[in-house]
Amino acid sequence: MRERVRFLLGQELRELDQVDPTMTVLDWLRLVERRTGTKEGCNEGDCGACTVVIGKLSGDRVRYQAVNACIRFVGQLDGCQLLTVEDLKGPNGEPHPVQRAMVECHASQCGFCTPGFVMSLFALYENDPKADHSDTALSPQRVDDALAGNLCRCTGYAPIVAAAHRMLQLSRGKPGRLAAERPDKLARLQALQDDATVAVGRGGRRFYAPATVDALAELLLEHPDARIVAGATDVGLWVTKDLRVLETVIDLGRVRELQKIEDSGQALEIGAGVTYTDALPVLAALYPDIGEVFRRLGGEQVRNVGTIGGNIANGSPIGDSPPLLIALGARLVLRRGEARREMPLEDFFIDYGKQDRKPSEFVEGIILPKPEAGLRFRAYKISKRFDQDISAVLGAFALKVEDGKVAAIRIAYGGMAATPKRAPNAEAALIDRPWNETTLDAAVAALARDFTPISDWRASAGYRAKLAGNLLRRLFIETTDDATETRLVGDRRLAHA
Repeated sequence: MRERVRFLLGQELRELDQVDPTMTVLDWLRLVERRTGTKEGCNEGDCGACTVVIGKLSGDRVRYQAVNACIRFVGQLDGCQLLTVEDLKGPNGEPHPVQRAMVECHASQCGFCTPGFVMSLFALYENDPKADHSDTALSPQRVDDALAGNLCRCTGYAPIVAAAHRMLQLSRGKPGRLAAERPDKLARLQALQDDATVAVGRGGRRFYAPATVDALAELLLEHPDARIVAGATDVGLWVTKDLRVLETVIDLGRVRELQKIEDSGQALEIGAGVTYTDALPVLAALYPDIGEVFRRLGGEQVRNVGTIGGNIANGSPIGDSPPLLIALGARLVLRRGEARREMPLEDFFIDYGKQDRKPSEFVEGIILPKPEAGLRFRAYKISKRFDQDISAVLGAFALKVEDGKVAAIRIAYGGMAATPKRAPNAEAALIDRPWNETTLDAAVAALARDFTPISDWRASAGYRAKLAGNLLRRLFIETTDDATETRLVGDRRLAHA
C-alpha cells in the first residue's frame, strides 16, 4: 500500500499522508492552501461556485474536466492535476482568454459565481477539438450544457454565453498556454500512476483507493462496513449537509477495470465506474433517449464524476438510470471476493433503501442488450426545471410492434414507488393486443394496479399517477403519429427512427 495521496496542484506536486477521509477539495483549497478564489455556495454540487478543473490521464493525453470541489474528497485527487482560477494567469500575470472574454463581455457583477463560471468555460476551452481554436463555432446547446451546472443571481446568462464564444475568438489560431505544457503534464501524471492501493487517514479513520478490481474485492472483504464512493455526488452531501462521520471510505476512481465499456457483440458491458460523461455518447448512439436523459442529469460537473454503477448501488427510487436500464432488460453483475453473480437489474431493488447486495459485495458492471430489430425505445424525464433537477417521474418504454400488435413491451418508472419498478399489469394489458387507443386506455387504467405513488414536495400522488398514464399516451403518439410534434430541440423536432 502507498500511504500518500499524490497529485499536482497547478504546477506543484503535493504528497499528503495525513488526510481526513471526507475532507472536501473545497475545504482543503480554502483552509489549507488558502486558495480562496474557489467559492462555497450551496455546498451540495448545485450552484457551481466551487467549480475546479481536474486533469486526468486518458490514454496518451491529459483530459480536463470541470468538477464540484465541494463534494469531491481530497483522496480522490490521486494521480490527477487540480487547477483552480489562480492557475489561469500567464507567466507575466496576463489573464487567460477565458478571463479576458468575461471582462470584455461584461459577464460579471458581484463576482461571487464568476470563478466557477470561468473554470467551467476553461474546461470547455481546453477540450475544444481544435487545439489552435481555428474553428470558433460552438453550438448553443454545447455552451448551455457546459454552463448548466453554474448559477448566477445578478449578471444574467446572456453575457456569460457571449463570453463562451468570445474566448475562442481571442485565441484564434494560437494554442492555449496549457496546450503547450501538456507533454510535460502528461509525463508527470504518468509518473504518478501505479498499482498500489492508496491508504491514508487521520484520527483512526481511513481512506482507501485501490487501483485494481481484485484489490477492491480484497479490501471489501477486510472492511465490509466501508462506504464505497465513485463520484461521491451523493455521499458528499452526507458529509456537507448531514454532517455524517464516515469511518472507512473506499474510492473506486482508480480502478481501471471498472471504467471500461466493452462490446461483446449482442450487448455492452459497462463497468460500474463509467461516468455519465463517458457513457453518454456510447449509449446515445444505440438509444438516443438515454442521451437526452443523461444530458439533463445534474450539471456537467456532476456528470463528469457521477457513475451509472453508483446510481444503481445507491438504490434511490428517483435515480434516472435504473428505469432506463430496466426497460431495456439490463442485467447486473455483482462481485464478492472471487465470486460473481448476475441478475436482472429490476431484481436488485427490494424496498426503499434496501438492495439485494451482501456484505462486502459490490456492483461490478452492467450488461446492456443492444437494440433488436424493430425495437422502439422512449424515455421521458419530468422535473420542475429542464436542467440539473431531480425527476418527479421518469418513464422508460421498450416497445416492439409486429403486424399491428404489441409483440413485446417493457415499462419502467422512477418516482412512482419505493424503488425503480416495472409495470407488469400495464404490460400484460398491452402484450399480443392491437396497438390502438382501446388497448392504450386499458394499459393506462392498469397502471393504478401497478403503482401507489406518494405525495412529496416534487409532486403530488395524483399528479404522478396522471403523469404516468400520460407518458404512456405520449409513447403511443410518438410511435403511431409522425405528424404530431411531441418534443422540440431548439427549433427542430427531435427525430426518431
